[in-house]
Amino acid sequence: MTRSDIEMKPVASVGKVASVDSRDNYFDGVESTNLTGWSKFVDGFKRQETTGDTAAGKQMAKAISKRHLILMALVTGVGTGLLVGSGSKLRNAGPLFLLVGYAIVGSFLYPTLQAAGEMAVNYSELSGGYNNYPRKFVDESLAFAISWNYCIQWLSVISIELVTASMTVAFWNDTINADVWVAILFTVIVVINFIGAKGYGEGEFVFGCTKVAMIVGFIIMGIVIDVGGGPQKTFIGGRYWRNPGYHTSFKGLCTVFVTGAFSLGQSEFVALTAAEQENPRKAIPTACKLIAWRIIVLFLGSLTMVGLLVPYNSDRLMGSGGSATHASPYVLAAELHGVKAVPHIINSVILLSVTSVASSSLYSASRTLQSLADQGFAPSWFNYIDKQGRPFRALVVSTIFGLFSFIAAYKNQEAVFNWLLSISGLSQIFTWWSICISHVRFRAALKYYNISLDSLGYRASTGVWGSYYAMMWHALVLIAQFWIALWPYKGQMSAQNFFQNYAGAIVLIVFYFGHKIWTRNWKLFLRVDQIDINVDRTIFDEEILAMEREEQQLKFKNGGIFYKIHQVLLG
Repeated sequence: MTRSDIEMKPVASVGKVASVDSRDNYFDGVESTNLTGWSKFVDGFKRQETTGDTAAGKQMAKAISKRHLILMALVTGVGTGLLVGSGSKLRNAGPLFLLVGYAIVGSFLYPTLQAAGEMAVNYSELSGGYNNYPRKFVDESLAFAISWNYCIQWLSVISIELVTASMTVAFWNDTINADVWVAILFTVIVVINFIGAKGYGEGEFVFGCTKVAMIVGFIIMGIVIDVGGGPQKTFIGGRYWRNPGYHTSFKGLCTVFVTGAFSLGQSEFVALTAAEQENPRKAIPTACKLIAWRIIVLFLGSLTMVGLLVPYNSDRLMGSGGSATHASPYVLAAELHGVKAVPHIINSVILLSVTSVASSSLYSASRTLQSLADQGFAPSWFNYIDKQGRPFRALVVSTIFGLFSFIAAYKNQEAVFNWLLSISGLSQIFTWWSICISHVRFRAALKYYNISLDSLGYRASTGVWGSYYAMMWHALVLIAQFWIALWPYKGQMSAQNFFQNYAGAIVLIVFYFGHKIWTRNWKLFLRVDQIDINVDRTIFDEEILAMEREEQQLKFKNGGIFYKIHQVLLG
């Protein structure tokens, strides 16, 4: 048997899927392929012709490569939460508790992503990815509530990011109407998404390279400034950890969790895009492993430098209320220490970053809306995939929701920012919890049907216990958020504060019980014997999987030191 025979492609997919060869046939009919120019462009928006048993996941364009996915794993979602929102949390918690909060979120994100990766590889053709897992493994009402919560989250984030972009531009010019910048950036993200999955993948690759370069450069610059190599030639060290201090209070720490979750959000996109990947079996495991380096280097590394260079009581931080212009803590880290050009460079990259997240949000919202329709949770009108493999109608409606971003010219844009963020932050926790509970139920079903773990195309390195650990923290974060929603940090108890901090949970409860009442389905969850584990599952040949593992072990044993380091760090 040759190496090409061992390539890990599915032997069969069980359920509502066509043959494996059909995955590449998203231009249907000779007539379509003969079109050129404008006629071909217009024809691409027509509904894709399929047989009745073809899954929606099969219809999506397979245009996202491993190269795209690696950059997505590293930096997709790096935008408002980290580069702007971390400023207010630095003020609330202090530099040490800011790091502790983000580290805790990162510790339960990693097993969550491992769980998502396992199910994404083994259900790679399932439309909507993890939005579909609760329906399959837990309960329809839970799936309905969490999927709609997730969809609303990313519809909101489109506006959050573009409003943030207008705030970012105010660093240079606050006289031009903010909606001018929103209009320009809104056009950019719409064009990227209407090109299709390939356009989105290439856009994220370019944005991602820029973000990685900026954050790594920022860490190096921060070290140089901190040890006295900056323009002011002053050694800083831990000056700001002594005065004003390195922490505030436990309640201040609790304010970090939801913003940390929002900052690390979109990490799960490595699973959402499975239906549009060329070879998820190869790409997803590598991407999931890279999440750890994203957390340690890009997030904790850069936030460490922010904490060393920016005092948490600075009136320039968002949420301080003491300055007319609130800048990103990353910009302040350079500006406060006399670095002239770098703040402008960082601010430019922040502008690109928030534009990137807005693009990702539009991508996610449209795919989630199409998945909702495919599951029967939204009007079937949205379950329209065109000949280019785009969820066209869902994309159009998501774009219309994005027009809300023109609220940027409103004088109280920070208040709008906080309300939108309140909806988005908790939704991320609910989505991660649904991934983990689905993974636990998936493993229970495997055990019930005596299906060996060796037959899986990919197994989570953290196992089922990693999912239990993550769910424990999800519950603790929700409790902490409820506490600060009722008794806010440095504020009085008020209905406005409660809803601003806990709106996402209220939306989830309304959708959950609304679906229960509508369907009159009062079961809390599916029994394990009711889980049809093989429907939509990609079946891999266990013998070939074993051969590949043996081959990889042999290569690792005989490989050089640099090969071994690469395999351990990146896989």
